[in-house]
Amino acid sequence: MRFMMIQFPKVYETAKPGWVPDLKDIESTRKYNEELQKAGVLLALDGLTPPATMSARVTFKNGKSKVTDGPFPEAKEVVGGFWIIQVKSREEALEWASRIPGQDDLMVEVRRLFDITDFSADVQEKIMELEQ
Repeated sequence: MRFMMIQFPKVYETAKPGWVPDLKDIESTRKYNEELQKAGVLLALDGLTPPATMSARVTFKNGKSKVTDGPFPEAKEVVGGFWIIQVKSREEALEWASRIPGQDDLMVEVRRLFDITDFSADVQEKIMELEQ
């Protein structure tokens, strides 16, 4: 099963342009990332800059898109980064998430990624046809 662990650092809600994490946080996260890699469960990871740094939102209505430049002062629960892991169970994903180094202001959401087996047989067949 693949899971995404999405981090929501509270500091991102008020971070100014140019803000970067301190070296201590970078080092502890790097060590955690190495543990994931050594365990063979890490598929992808990355960090995001805070919304005050070159952010934009694209919204859609009636088939048309609209771009709104950030920052967004009303932003709550801003995504700061993610990991995608492949593990055997939800419990294992939660175990890995509980080991993420974080301050008191960090929240991590764990969500399973869709798998082709989540769909009905006829939809699976159609997806397979499209991929060929």
